[in-house]
Amino acid sequence: MSFIGKLFKQSTTVAMMGGLVFMVPYWWVEAGGSVGHDGMVLTFLWIALILIFAKMSGLIERLGQPSVLGELMVGVLLGNLALLGVNVFEPIKTDIYIMFMAELGVVILLFQIGLESNVKEMTRVGLTAFLVAIAGVVVPFLLGAYLIGPFLLPGLDTNTYLFLGATLTATSVGVTARVFKDMGFLHSKESQIVLGAAVIDDILGLIILAVVTAIVLVGGITLTEVTFIFFKAVFFLGSAIILGKILAPYIGNVFSFISRGVGMKFALAFSVGLVFAYLAHLMGMAPIIGAFAGGLILDDVTFKRFRKPEFCDELEDIKNHTSQKTKIEVEKVIDHYEHKHVEDLLQPVGQLFVPVFFVFTGMSVDLTTFADTAIILTAIGLTLVAIFGKLVSGFVAGKGYNKWVIGFGMVPRGEVGLIFATIGLGLGVVTDGVFSVIIMMVIITTLVTPPVLAFLFRHSKVS
Repeated sequence: MSFIGKLFKQSTTVAMMGGLVFMVPYWWVEAGGSVGHDGMVLTFLWIALILIFAKMSGLIERLGQPSVLGELMVGVLLGNLALLGVNVFEPIKTDIYIMFMAELGVVILLFQIGLESNVKEMTRVGLTAFLVAIAGVVVPFLLGAYLIGPFLLPGLDTNTYLFLGATLTATSVGVTARVFKDMGFLHSKESQIVLGAAVIDDILGLIILAVVTAIVLVGGITLTEVTFIFFKAVFFLGSAIILGKILAPYIGNVFSFISRGVGMKFALAFSVGLVFAYLAHLMGMAPIIGAFAGGLILDDVTFKRFRKPEFCDELEDIKNHTSQKTKIEVEKVIDHYEHKHVEDLLQPVGQLFVPVFFVFTGMSVDLTTFADTAIILTAIGLTLVAIFGKLVSGFVAGKGYNKWVIGFGMVPRGEVGLIFATIGLGLGVVTDGVFSVIIMMVIITTLVTPPVLAFLFRHSKVS
């Protein structure tokens, strides 16, 4: 059977399964089972459906695209079925338990990325990442606040333009990191630059957001206050990584006295990620930055007193009774699993929570905003500026790197852009029309990045 035939057969099967799982919540909601204890039980079904649909969307990988794109598209589809008169999935958008799982999902994702990243490698590209981040913040902000904003949306308040510029500075490290991970390029130099720059981007973006918000609320902000916000963010990241690296092995030794098993190892690692996410929030930064920092500080030394996976002991026995060549190969396998064991332990948790985040993010997209021609044209113009502003940052990286990969890696605004826009709307600075324009920009930059990066990875040189 041809590839097209197999794909059609599998798609038909998926559609039939989707129809069956769709009918269950439809009957439940129609019967009124959406409140009280029944409502909580219904959340179990929502979680199951999100996971099933997210994995079904993996068919898009057959077309050479990363699975995150399929998860976002599934979310967009489920979130807009109400336009066809199908309201059965609407309760998911306001389900507090799903919201919590989505938030935890992106924290876990950034924690995993931190675990798989290497501080030394990121340090080697630290200056480049810093320059990329500066360009990725300054250029979009100036274009949005002082050029494209007043040109495309004339007659609005200055604070609105400032908020528009602040929104353009955002970079969704979650989307880009997932693409790098899916495509197997997480350890490339370009990936390290983008991840480092995206974290710096978030810090600078949050500083700009804090400054703009203060201007809106109190009419201005002093240079001293801006400096304090900046150094507070730098102090958190620096102290988290330095002190974490020093203290983590001692903490690991203490807990290993209680238990050296897999359960304690998992609990310790996962708790570090959550604690750092909370500490980042206390410092006025995004929890995902703290989770990323928590992952960076954990390494082999932290868990050296914990027991190895049981199958490593079996491999040791095999190694002692084989030829020299086989011993070398078995040793490589043992080293791999000893090093990867924490990441392997967290993998099932990520498989549960991370897809929920991307599907839920897709569900926040309202396709009715595309109905207004003026909004569409304005959004297209804003999106082009948003893409251009980040592509410029890629060309700041200098020689020896794939500038297009770095530039497009910085493009998606994702959940960060949505947060900025929502805050502006809540402050009354961002109007409904401007909000729709920003949301469309966020949608396009988020959806276009995965396939573009996949194309660049396949057809260009990545170091």
